[in-house]
Amino acid sequence: MNPTAPAPGWTQTTCPYCGVGCGVLARPAPDGLTAEIKGDPDHPANFGRLCSKGAALGETLGAEGRLLAPTIYGQRTRWDDALDLVAHRFSEAIEAHGPDSVAFYVSGQLLTEDYYVANKLMKGFIGSANIDTNSRLCMASSVAGHKRAFGSDTVPGCYEDLELADLVVLIGSNLAWCHPVLYQRLAAAKAERGTRIVVIDPRETATCDLADLHLALKPGSDVALSNGLLQYLAANKAIDRSYIESHTSGFEAAITAAMDMPFADVIAATGLEAGQLSRFYKLFAETPPTVSVFSQGVNQSSAGTDKVNAIINCHLATGRVGKPGASPFSVTGQPNAMGGREVGGLANMLAAHMELGNTGHRQAVQQFWKSPRIASEPGLKAVDLFQAAADGRVKALWIMATNPADSMPEADHIRSALAACPFVVVSDMTGDTDTADLAHVVLPAAAWGEKDGTVTNSERRISRQRRFLQPLGLARPDWWQICAVAKRMGFADAFDFATPAEIFAEYAALTGLANRGERDLDLAGLSALSSEDYQTLAPIQWPAPAGRPVSSSRFFTDGRFYTDDGRARFIAVAYRPPAQSPSAEFPLRLNTGRIRDQWHTMTRTAKTPRLMAHIAEPFVEMRPDDATRHGLGPGDLAQVSTPMGEVVVRTVVSERQGAGSLFVPMQWTDQYANRARINTLIAAWTDPLSGQPELKHSPAQVRPYPAGWHAFAVMQEQPAPGAFDYAAIATCPGGWRLECAGRGDPASWPQTASALLTPRGTAAVEFLSYADNALAQHRFAAFSDGKCIGLLFVSRTPVTVSRTWAVEQLGGILASDQRLRLLAGRPGGDVPDRGKIVCACLNVGANEIAAAARLHPGATVYTVGIATGAGTNCGSCRAEIGTLIHAKSLAEAG
Repeated sequence: MNPTAPAPGWTQTTCPYCGVGCGVLARPAPDGLTAEIKGDPDHPANFGRLCSKGAALGETLGAEGRLLAPTIYGQRTRWDDALDLVAHRFSEAIEAHGPDSVAFYVSGQLLTEDYYVANKLMKGFIGSANIDTNSRLCMASSVAGHKRAFGSDTVPGCYEDLELADLVVLIGSNLAWCHPVLYQRLAAAKAERGTRIVVIDPRETATCDLADLHLALKPGSDVALSNGLLQYLAANKAIDRSYIESHTSGFEAAITAAMDMPFADVIAATGLEAGQLSRFYKLFAETPPTVSVFSQGVNQSSAGTDKVNAIINCHLATGRVGKPGASPFSVTGQPNAMGGREVGGLANMLAAHMELGNTGHRQAVQQFWKSPRIASEPGLKAVDLFQAAADGRVKALWIMATNPADSMPEADHIRSALAACPFVVVSDMTGDTDTADLAHVVLPAAAWGEKDGTVTNSERRISRQRRFLQPLGLARPDWWQICAVAKRMGFADAFDFATPAEIFAEYAALTGLANRGERDLDLAGLSALSSEDYQTLAPIQWPAPAGRPVSSSRFFTDGRFYTDDGRARFIAVAYRPPAQSPSAEFPLRLNTGRIRDQWHTMTRTAKTPRLMAHIAEPFVEMRPDDATRHGLGPGDLAQVSTPMGEVVVRTVVSERQGAGSLFVPMQWTDQYANRARINTLIAAWTDPLSGQPELKHSPAQVRPYPAGWHAFAVMQEQPAPGAFDYAAIATCPGGWRLECAGRGDPASWPQTASALLTPRGTAAVEFLSYADNALAQHRFAAFSDGKCIGLLFVSRTPVTVSRTWAVEQLGGILASDQRLRLLAGRPGGDVPDRGKIVCACLNVGANEIAAAARLHPGATVYTVGIATGAGTNCGSCRAEIGTLIHAKSLAEAG
């Protein structure tokens, strides 16, 4: 990579989505608000590849929905007034109630420089460790597991290991949808060198299409599976006794704990067949170059830390740690979850991978910062932090770049906590979130493309995010906001930073403090970077110590760890079931997670129609027999409930879903659906060590939603979801699409259609309508100046019109004879209907894929890609393409 010489007009930067940390090339558009985006072919994380979200980054930029000025109690104000108030209220609370009466809740969306000054202010100058992060929800169990096993939060391997391994085991990781570029690299390795792949996941996800073996274990039974593997390795002389004796401790206790669960009990706990288990165990035992990739499916559990250590135990037992193509590998969900870990963004960590409980570390950090105090005890982890806000212990709370009113478990309780807290500050790029609605002060943050700094990806690679657009309105970087408040609180000298380069230099110097190889994180070799060097910094993996060469991009190649005796620790773990079990009233298991084209709570990705086209509505996925048993069919509205509450979502019936299990995505908020905040249903059970909530296993029930009518509409202006008993909205080209339903009919459907489809200020609107009172069907098409400005289709049952085709009619000029076709809800025989969009990158529909498969006997995903382009960019849709081809083959066979 040559970061000093990008092509004219292009800026090298880093994607702001998942932890892969892909390099991006961005070129501002003439409007100065949006940008052209492409993958950076020289970046070592992605070599030019981008997923659908990354490719659409340019479409998520712009002024729509942006917060352009600070507000106090909803009123626009000056920066000075807002900052003065924040500093005053925090100082007032500290003086009256002590340092632990205030807290920060931050985010893996922050840059490392933002994270660093926030941690410095809270732990070193306020003197409390009450700073936690939304990364607590995704990787805290990995941190705890690493520290127990390695003595440090160290990820041993790197992405290259996926390409060097002969076996890759994906555990609780839907790589195809959540880390698509790593999925592409793994798919290429499989094609080129025959890499074998095992997927361990209760669901048959899109990633399973790459698998040689899918183990659909019972939710929460990972420890039983890994302990069974450890037993097998020992019984079949597949352990590396020399490695164990030279470099580890605790093996006997770990194997004894594992053997407490006989093979028959492993079968019962996991729900897997003996043959499946034996095949996996044998494959692992016989394949030294093995990488185990684990993610949220492992971490988001009340036993997440034990699951992590059970995986690591198997790698330690075989000596597969820190070797080319052989390591346990935690992949993070956010672009800078790793950077947050580095600077101490978690409530139980100190900066630079130093320990809060270590007196020498605390003294060293305090002296380095020249701070008046230093936190000496762990602060409140996320769940406890918001409970403290609810019960009055936290008097002032600053939330940065995250939306806990939707993303935290017991989300309605989080809302109540924020409403109860005397003073809440939110820094965000948009003020239109469920969290910002509850803030007393809202501060406009610079967005991706408007700010400078660094992020660290899952393989410890630091990359620059560079500014290529001017901040909109009065938006300012988060580090600037934090420093401005710190100065007003009386800490001006310690926060007198003029640029993020200065912050990075201080942070890098701190990592080298009294560090002669005793700590994994050492960036002292970067501490003397000039502003120009910082600006041109190429992606670099840590460690980067001063004056000491780094011989490998992997850790632990020499078998030395960061424990007191230099040995890795086996951890004796026992299987324990999830915190909650299904019951007669709640017989199903609810699992939550991400979908392919959306990011977190959709504040960015929902702005682009391309990313909303694949899945435009929240849903529950369930097996056909489970759906039938509960009175549901494809497309029906379902009420999903737990003891915590209820949501209403669309039913998706799929053989890929595990028996007795439900899957509902976590992305939807009140801005896009009025009854789909799934984390309102999740109880705040947490891992006792990591504090990470259990988001994958909640007892649940499901039943049909008793709607009296259903409707689908497209229109030019954004509708309000709250106006209906059920509603979900999504952007589409030229306007919006709406799915809605109600229990009782409106007084007049023509009046409802007119109110819904007529844009404000439009006087002359012509309507075509159709009604079948016997079937209770109503259809409306609205026109103005010859253009279609809206369509509405109403039925007693879920509407079955061609949605992709209907969306494409919005804004079109149609002849009189063509207008009547609109009421049919589908094109005529001479007009192609692309069907539901499958490939978001290239906008290819299901019908186009099916047509290509019909034209090519023996069609494959590859041949369909050649014909249509589908699946040839990010590859995340290849599994769905394969399903469509398979369905065609079954139809022909029948």
